[in-house]
Amino acid sequence: MPLPPPPAEPDVAARAVDLARSYGKPAAPVHALRGVSFAVRRGERVALLGKSGSGKSTLLNLLAGLDRPDTGEVVVAGQALSVLDEDGLAAWRARHVGLVFQFYNLIPVLSALENVELPLLLTGLPRAERRRRAEIALAAVGLAARQRHRPQQLSGGEQQRVAIARAVVTDPDLLVADEPTGDLDARSAVEILTLLRELNRAFAKTVVMVTHDPRAERFVDAVVHLDKGVLVNGTGGAP
Repeated sequence: MPLPPPPAEPDVAARAVDLARSYGKPAAPVHALRGVSFAVRRGERVALLGKSGSGKSTLLNLLAGLDRPDTGEVVVAGQALSVLDEDGLAAWRARHVGLVFQFYNLIPVLSALENVELPLLLTGLPRAERRRRAEIALAAVGLAARQRHRPQQLSGGEQQRVAIARAVVTDPDLLVADEPTGDLDARSAVEILTLLRELNRAFAKTVVMVTHDPRAERFVDAVVHLDKGVLVNGTGGAP
């Protein structure tokens, strides 16, 4: 039986309550998370750090509603995810969560503008309004002049900017990023981390990212360390 959600907390964007998640056969399970609880404040930038296999991507997927815990509860923007069925969860995720991936996941045959517009196809907005919002999102990440370019015509850093524009175009409550700088050179990585910080400050977006990049600690408010599926500690970050 899922845990009841905690009382509504206006300043909390996301809360994990005693999360456990295992994979593999019941006789020999791999414990990705074991009793993890923590909260992210609205408008906060948080980095999830840990070695490979520490459980940080599993935790990110649970916060984003991409996976479900074996036990425990996830509450995002006041919504307990355990009470949603699969269709409800997909609809909730499309409205409330923006996803940024390491390898961009752009559609090669579509322009930057068309890639950013994709999440809006689920909203029922008129085509002109979808296009207007996509143009605004691309301008916010500094790519207004590149909106007609296809992914192969863009640098890695530019492709990640398109992916970030696509993630924010629906005005989500939570922006989650899985290794957003993992496929970039050092200069582009810093540019992307700076952009995420600027979007956070300009639009009060809550950002949770998984990263191995030590530079990320300079661009966040808090760092959460995981080790073998257990929360080790959390530390303050940049103001």
